[in-house]
Amino acid sequence: MPSSSGYIIRLSGLDLGQLLDGLEVRARAWRDTATYLETGEAASPDFVTEECNDEEEARRIAAHYDRIIDALLLQKANQDHH
Repeated sequence: MPSSSGYIIRLSGLDLGQLLDGLEVRARAWRDTATYLETGEAASPDFVTEECNDEEEARRIAAHYDRIIDALLLQKANQDHH
C-alpha cells in the first residue's frame, strides 16, 4: 500500500540501472524535441519529435524526467552508504 510520501519499490542494481537508462533516454528525447522546436536542428538523422505544444512544454517534461532520475540516484546513494 502506498504511503502518503510515495512508494517503496525494490529492484536489483541491474534493474535500477536499466530503469535509469530508460528514463535518461526519455529525458534526452524531450530535450532534443525542445531544441528542435527552438532551433529547427535535429539531434540526429533519425530524430523524431515528441508530441507537445511548444519547446517550453518539452523542457518541462524533460525536467520532470530529470527530477525522477535525481530522486532515484539520491535514494540509491543513500542506500549504498548503509
